[in-house]
Amino acid sequence: MFDLGWTELLVIGIVALIVVGPKDLPVLFRSVGRFVGKARGMAREFSSAMHDAAEQSGVNDVAKGLKAASNPMAAAMDEVKDVARDLGDNLNPAKLDPAKYDPTSEIGKLAAERAKAAEKIEAASARAAADRLSREAAEAQAKAAEYEANLADKPESKA
Repeated sequence: MFDLGWTELLVIGIVALIVVGPKDLPVLFRSVGRFVGKARGMAREFSSAMHDAAEQSGVNDVAKGLKAASNPMAAAMDEVKDVARDLGDNLNPAKLDPAKYDPTSEIGKLAAERAKAAEKIEAASARAAADRLSREAAEAQAKAAEYEANLADKPESKA
């Protein structure tokens, strides 16, 4: 809000020294320090009260939803980080939330569906790679046969 640099503070100190005097200057600085401390405390208290009110009213959930809608990749990574943090913090299986990691829950069902889809994708890519390798091998054999046929057709030169 206020941007005070060293030069401004120096000017304020010199003016205060001239106006207040050297005798009362420490008392003035002490009272200004108390005032600034009280102002910071009130600002901190106001900020925390606003944060608590936002949490209670659900504004954070709406903000999280808007963030997820505007950047779905970041929202997905946030969820991955949350799960990793949960697993890292709760290495004891007794502390894990069973609803989150239960295979019969909605999340567990989605994870199983995603695993099946990943297996299908891996199988399809493996088939495609095998087809490509066999096609390349057939092309290499055809080229080798063509090269041998060309060599057989050429009369050998006498050296």
